Amino acid sequence: QVQLVESGGGLVQAGGSLRLSCAASRRTFSTYTMGWFRQAPGKEREPVIAIRWDGSVSYYIDSVKGRFTISRDGAKNTVLLQMDSLKPEDTAVYYCAATGSTRLTVPGVEHWGQGTQVTVSS
Repeated sequence: QVQLVESGGGLVQAGGSLRLSCAASRRTFSTYTMGWFRQAPGKEREPVIAIRWDGSVSYYIDSVKGRFTISRDGAKNTVLLQMDSLKPEDTAVYYCAATGSTRLTVPGVEHWGQGTQVTVSS
């Protein structure tokens, strides 16, 4: 069974950095769009950022532009999310996702990671 395993969440002060990692169990993901969603308490899950098979990147939240960077390592079947200049409003559970589509939408995701908590204190 295909799996996405996340790591790297935690507690950080505002202005700090965290790096999330998502390891895919199969090389099949090299052709998928990979990305990250987040879900804050009481809110719906929303797409944050995605990277396609050709390396092109899409941002879904304007406030993370210039602060979040996504990359993928095909040899390791890994997707990384570097989060810098974190703000309290970035606090959420972050989910890695894989889809055969070129866009990230909740209904379109075929595989989800288990989620990792990111907490940014003020």
